[in-house]
Amino acid sequence: MKQFLLLIFILSAYCSYAGGVRGVVRNEKGEPLPYATIYVKETGSGTTTNDQAYYEINLEPGNYQLIFQFVGYASLTKEVIVEDGFVELDVKLESQVIMLKDIEVRAGKEDPAYTIMRKAIAKSKFHTQQVDKYTAKVYMKGTGKLKDYPFLMKGQIKKAGIDPDRVFITESVSEVEYIRPNTYNEKVISIYTTGDNRNTMPNAYINGSFYEPELAKCVSPLSPKAFSYYKFRYEGTYQDQGVEISKIRVIPRSKGDNVFRGTINIVEDYWSIYSLDLHVTKFGVDFHIKQVYKPIEEGVWLPVTHKFHVEGKVLGFEFEGDYLATVSNYDVETNPDLDMEIEVIDEKVEEELAEELEDQVQDEDEKEIQEILTSGKEVTRKQLKKVLKAYEKDELRETDNVDIISNRTFEIDSNAYSHDSLYWAQIRPVPLNRGEKRGYDILDSLNQVREREENGDTLRNTKRKGFHVQDLLVGNSYDVGDKAYLKIRSPFLGFNYNTVEGFNLDYKLTYSKTFSKKSWLSISPLLRYAFSRKKVSGTLKTHYGFGENDSRNNLTVTAGRYVNQFNRDNPIHPYINTFMSLFTERNYMKIYEQDFVNLTYEKNWNEEVSLKLYSELSRRRQLYNNTDFTIFDWDGDHFTPNAPVNLELPDTSFPENNALIVGGDIEYKPFIKYSIYNGRKIEIKDSSPIFGVSYKKGISSVFNSDVDYDLLEVSYKDQYKIGIRGLVDVYLKAGTFLTSEKMYFTDYKHFLGGRTPFTTLDPVGSFRLLDYYAYSTNEEYFAGNLHYQFRQFLVTRIPIVRLSGVRENLFVNYLANDVSSNYTELGYGINYIFRVFRLEVVTAFKDGKYEDWGVRVGIASNLASIF
Repeated sequence: MKQFLLLIFILSAYCSYAGGVRGVVRNEKGEPLPYATIYVKETGSGTTTNDQAYYEINLEPGNYQLIFQFVGYASLTKEVIVEDGFVELDVKLESQVIMLKDIEVRAGKEDPAYTIMRKAIAKSKFHTQQVDKYTAKVYMKGTGKLKDYPFLMKGQIKKAGIDPDRVFITESVSEVEYIRPNTYNEKVISIYTTGDNRNTMPNAYINGSFYEPELAKCVSPLSPKAFSYYKFRYEGTYQDQGVEISKIRVIPRSKGDNVFRGTINIVEDYWSIYSLDLHVTKFGVDFHIKQVYKPIEEGVWLPVTHKFHVEGKVLGFEFEGDYLATVSNYDVETNPDLDMEIEVIDEKVEEELAEELEDQVQDEDEKEIQEILTSGKEVTRKQLKKVLKAYEKDELRETDNVDIISNRTFEIDSNAYSHDSLYWAQIRPVPLNRGEKRGYDILDSLNQVREREENGDTLRNTKRKGFHVQDLLVGNSYDVGDKAYLKIRSPFLGFNYNTVEGFNLDYKLTYSKTFSKKSWLSISPLLRYAFSRKKVSGTLKTHYGFGENDSRNNLTVTAGRYVNQFNRDNPIHPYINTFMSLFTERNYMKIYEQDFVNLTYEKNWNEEVSLKLYSELSRRRQLYNNTDFTIFDWDGDHFTPNAPVNLELPDTSFPENNALIVGGDIEYKPFIKYSIYNGRKIEIKDSSPIFGVSYKKGISSVFNSDVDYDLLEVSYKDQYKIGIRGLVDVYLKAGTFLTSEKMYFTDYKHFLGGRTPFTTLDPVGSFRLLDYYAYSTNEEYFAGNLHYQFRQFLVTRIPIVRLSGVRENLFVNYLANDVSSNYTELGYGINYIFRVFRLEVVTAFKDGKYEDWGVRVGIASNLASIF
């Protein structure tokens, strides 16, 4: 009874103090305007209507000015007095009256959009430096719905409890802080979600700025390179909230992924963003982005609402999602060095005035330009760019973190999940629609069922936990203690075929234990059974890691008996070898057996240098074919012996021998860049070229070792952009055997060849037609790979092909040693077929003379670069 009275008291208290403004936003025709922006001037709070154009803003008693805004409509300011309860305020927005400037639209003249965009682009860097710091509160709501899925997945979809009509929803409220130039701090103070994933990161939507050259690898219309990617069209100017706004149409010069299309509205004189309505395609998924900006401080325009609509179809799964973020309670500290008004001159239009300004600073002294800026005089785009660049350099000299691109912290308050629906009804700036309410209702029902099941009040939970006999075949993972886990890998994942062992089976267990943030341990026993040899082999691998993130150490000890390819870089995947042997009677993979113990130590010596040291003592023995089983017998063809064929060494067989091998690898990344997340430094991929030095030595006499040689190798690997969307990968390696007193074919330098139509190798660093062992050597060698990816070349000139994500490549692979005869491959490839595959046509030459050609299918090159 006491609890009931307490609930009545809380509800009555809430009802007595709850108040604000609510209503519907429509246009002059009475049509609802979903996701219209409402900005409360006194609180600095932004919100939007929901998809039914309804809004509800909780406000304390007082007088307020509400500004209603929707792209394409004139904004409307309403003054309201809030007392107890809600003020009902329905508003009607009129279509924006857009005027064309008389001088701008004469035939033969450059479209005025280019002058506007040149000035906006020139000042974009100014806007990124304009704010020293701000804090704000962010509300984000993400909703998603599965619209369709493959028929064959129907059973699993229903079993997972996913209803095509169900809306999955996540809401969060965060306190965010930005500190120039690249620090973002976020604390999530409340989360409400229908999903199991309770992580939410509005920073991904709030802190991406169109003033930066790229957003998520998409070229911004305000990028300095924008004119290479876009055409612009002036669509008129209108007055709104006391400023003049120009509407600019953004048109990609070449349709495809990672370029925007739509409109952007620019504030004249400030040359800042007023609002934007843009689409971009990534991975075949369409992202529709709307942002509305407000002058938070004089001349400082910051976004107050973000709306993202996502829809697409991937591998038969059709989905759509919406992300809405509203920003309120801005507290801004501006950069005092840039507290000024700047009038930007476009040299291409105002030539005489630009010449005058350039004459004033003929020696282009940064100090003189700075004086012009602070005096509020006119400057050319060139002058503004120069002074801002010099300003950035001066600031970088004062910091020790010049290599840090971004520094983010993310924290979830311990009470973030404890807030009830009453709290959310009060704090939520955007009312839920029917589908979202139903999503939460389904969640409440599921939670009640789970609670009854756990208490034994209804049907017992049929989801089994812990170990089960079938796990020995299908695999599973288990929590076996404090930060300790056991994983069984399904033996079917290690089921293969080769002509030495016949069908073979790998069975692997992994136990892992984390002791602290600085140390962890894993132990992995592996058993292998070869059916044709009727032999069991196996290894035991123990890995111990310790140290901080930027000075991490890894110590690995592996021992046992196992089979290896002659080329320890494994040029042929066992699955591909299985297919080729069983279906085409081609056994390209050549293997031998060794009893061994291997000790490896790896260390990040510092941020740029990593070190690897290893030693291995082994007894190696040759293996022979034990089966000729094949599913298809092609005209009596027979498998080749399990001995590689080499042009330099007529007989690659070897007696059983002992080998003690030691070596080390050093990698140096001189220009590496980082991002920091919660204090952890994360390397930004491909931000620096990689220089490598490798040394390997076979030691004779010690532990009866039969080998004596020294191999030194240097390498260079880099990726960089050329032109418009040109992506270049370079990988060069050169090495020499300083001594080769005694060695076997297992010790030769082998190269990543390719004789199968399918490949899993990295396309940069491997060959497509090269025989696996014909050109292996124990003398000097050089290997080079050049891979150039076009955004638009042949088939990608067709817009629908580009929109599917397809890219084209040209590549050259080259090998020079004592037997290769200047082996060269020239190839053309189509990348990202169905987003993950590549198809290549390759020709091979020796000393400039044609030798062979072939077609290869593999995983898309540079796959990571599209994510």
